[in-house]
Amino acid sequence: MNKYLIVGLGNVGLNYVNTRHNIGFDVLDCLAKNNTCIFLNQKYGELAELKVKGKIIYFLKPSTFMNLSGKAISYYLTYFKISLENLLVISDDLNLDFGVLRLRKKGSHGGHNGHKNIIEILKTSNYCRLRFGIGNDFNKNQQVKYVLSEWSKEEQSVIKEKKEICSKIIMDFVLSGIDHTMNNFNKQSS
Repeated sequence: MNKYLIVGLGNVGLNYVNTRHNIGFDVLDCLAKNNTCIFLNQKYGELAELKVKGKIIYFLKPSTFMNLSGKAISYYLTYFKISLENLLVISDDLNLDFGVLRLRKKGSHGGHNGHKNIIEILKTSNYCRLRFGIGNDFNKNQQVKYVLSEWSKEEQSVIKEKKEICSKIIMDFVLSGIDHTMNNFNKQSS
């Protein structure tokens, strides 16, 4: 059976619920709910499992906090013997306008500390990522406050639909591959 590791980046704890930085967790919660999966506390995070069409998909919400996500990802890639091309990481992105979704095969960390740590631990930037645009509507030196703040009411009305689109992107990635999924979704996700 082909195995996949789908990782949502975020921070653990009530202080971070519904914040921009936790969109990775929120997307996985939506996907798990749609597929009646249950997250269980495991080493380095919460893990859920889904079997579909001869594939096993592991959903991981690391408990290592955003900036140390690489440790959890590395552990589960090794533990489940999952190849790097079957890894997909979902995260927020300040460099994309709010609600814009981008799927990529590889890339730089783009200033994102979660990706910075993943690249450092995995010793490569060649892993798939789904970036969720959160915009950059903040004053100078207010980036941390912005990413850790809750969505505005206007943004919340869009989030539900975008999480559903992310769920479709993730399932297409698993069932049809990265190239097919990029061609299908990157054009319509702007």
